Amino acid sequence: MTQVTQRLPFGEGFASDAPDEGTVDAVVIGGGAAGLNGALILARSRRSVVVIDSGSPRNAPAEAVHGFIVFDGTPPAEILRRGREQVRQYGGRVVQGEVVSAEPAVPAADGDLRFTVTLADGRSITARRILVATGLTDVLPDVPGLAQHWGHSVVHCPYCHGWEVRDEPIGVLATGPASVGHALLFRQLTEDLTYFTHGTDLDEDSRARFAARGIRVVDTPVAEVVDDEDGALAGVRLADGQVVPRRVLAVGPQMQARTRGLEGLGLPVRDLPNPNVGRGFVSGLAGITEVPGVWVAGNATDPAAQVGASAAAGALAGADINKMLAIADADAALQGTAEVSVG
Repeated sequence: MTQVTQRLPFGEGFASDAPDEGTVDAVVIGGGAAGLNGALILARSRRSVVVIDSGSPRNAPAEAVHGFIVFDGTPPAEILRRGREQVRQYGGRVVQGEVVSAEPAVPAADGDLRFTVTLADGRSITARRILVATGLTDVLPDVPGLAQHWGHSVVHCPYCHGWEVRDEPIGVLATGPASVGHALLFRQLTEDLTYFTHGTDLDEDSRARFAARGIRVVDTPVAEVVDDEDGALAGVRLADGQVVPRRVLAVGPQMQARTRGLEGLGLPVRDLPNPNVGRGFVSGLAGITEVPGVWVAGNATDPAAQVGASAAAGALAGADINKMLAIADADAALQGTAEVSVG
């Protein structure tokens, strides 16, 4: 299997802030839509918040974000640039860095929670609460030539990329049971669809449905992706040497939550519903987890969430964090009043 990630350079508009000194209200690990929207809600609530951004967004290869009202057609880098700018507008900070550890620390004197987040360059930040918004990594089938077209001629989401590839000769490279539904969705976009089983099972009922919808089924395994003389995707070569012309391939990758460096938080991880989907963090309403003081939002817990849904999840988590901090602040104030009265 081939992991597909892309690191973006930190250039203009992506400068790194210095972390706040002392204890901050919240550290957001991950600078994508979920993390930035969570940070925006917290910053607008006058909370001190630091976003740690590794600079490797999942959607970096894509030319534009689609299916997100108002932002439809906007390049992913532009959305992130605006998001960072808006977080900073309210006093939040965005720090370039890779988190190597995040773990509980000794609570404050009043019993409020504390966490220590350490970066690869040795810097550390103490926070009262943590929002994990690290996203996920797409893991593609290990087919030569496939990964280099990821996000362009090799796509996965009919809602993110479907309109852009409409009416093209499309191939669905099966990775598991979920690929059957994948094919039916892409059939809505083209009359010319071929389903490559590629070693996966395809039951007779699905074959009958495909036949009824005019979807060609190829059971011979795919050996490699073939390019034309200009480097564009031209088709796939099968194990028997036959080349099937295609301009687009749809693939359902395994989706693995980015968990590196977060082991110390003890967040539970679950297998996601379909066997070819992967693993993600467990979370509940508003991103709450069973680990006190830690929330999760976006693709790290919901792999199907597009940019808009991830941003909304981040906003809900940010609001919940602010609510819990407000309760903790009131508890601390009450405790201080009681101690003064006793004294």
